[in-house]
Amino acid sequence: MRILVTGATGFVGNSLITHLSAQNVQLKAVVRNKSSQLPSAIEQVVIPDLATLSSSASLDELKSALKETDVVVHTAALAHVMNNTASDPLEGFRKINRDASLTLAKIALNEGVSRFIFISSIGVNGNNNKQPFLETDKPNPQEYYAISKCEAEIELLKLAKKTEMEVVIIRPPLVYGFNAPGNFGSLIKWVNKGIPLPFGAVHNKRSLVALDNLVDFIALCADSEKSPKAANQVFLISDGEDVSTTQLLRKVAKAFNKKAWLIPVPVSLMTFAAKLIGKGEVANRLFGSLQVDSSKAKTLLGWRPVVTMDEQLRKIVNQK
Repeated sequence: MRILVTGATGFVGNSLITHLSAQNVQLKAVVRNKSSQLPSAIEQVVIPDLATLSSSASLDELKSALKETDVVVHTAALAHVMNNTASDPLEGFRKINRDASLTLAKIALNEGVSRFIFISSIGVNGNNNKQPFLETDKPNPQEYYAISKCEAEIELLKLAKKTEMEVVIIRPPLVYGFNAPGNFGSLIKWVNKGIPLPFGAVHNKRSLVALDNLVDFIALCADSEKSPKAANQVFLISDGEDVSTTQLLRKVAKAFNKKAWLIPVPVSLMTFAAKLIGKGEVANRLFGSLQVDSSKAKTLLGWRPVVTMDEQLRKIVNQK
């Protein structure tokens, strides 16, 4: 099996490369610059800017790499627009997450790639819920990033219907593991520093997915012989261990052998304060509920999480 991974030096992409390197597969990596992070045996295809993919000087190199590729795993994405004063910030997300993804898929199709795996986001379903999200729910993206991912999904599935190339879409919730970016990385820093946190009475329910579990599922979908039923499907993936923010912080503290200093401040008060300072979305992620139902992956593909939340947290500690 021959697999090309984009975003190969990123949080998910790099872990996927490590996982696949231990298997009997030929790997190629799309990177912005040549990287010493990757094993020397892996062919690196340099694409400095995905937004200019169709006119890139490296396009011939990419086409050559794709000619001998069975599966593309597209993990590269734009999560943040640095220029917040742009007249149309949504367009910045669309150029990378929608347009470049579709361009890459079309090039892959033309070069004979049989399966294209797109790492999307649970944000396509929405930001919070009262019942676990399902793949059949109507999309309700709220943020520019999720909107661009949703639009990419639509176009990729259209392409799959018109061609023989299979498309697999994976929508993970918050992914946690060693060197996790964003909110999870911040939580670990807070707990490690022993900073008292006002999160002792948060009773929400959130689904997360351990990096090892997500990578294992991607690898399963990359093997079309093991996952023929994944073709042209959307999957929601999680650990199956929904926790509140309070419970998560306690689990993190236990893994790091720290004491969690959690003060039971009313959520309504914290939410009000967060909105006053323009941090309403941060409050929503900390205090709102977002659960996903992963039963489709289990029923259709026979997938099961390979690690528990506690096991992944202990692994983070051991890697530090």
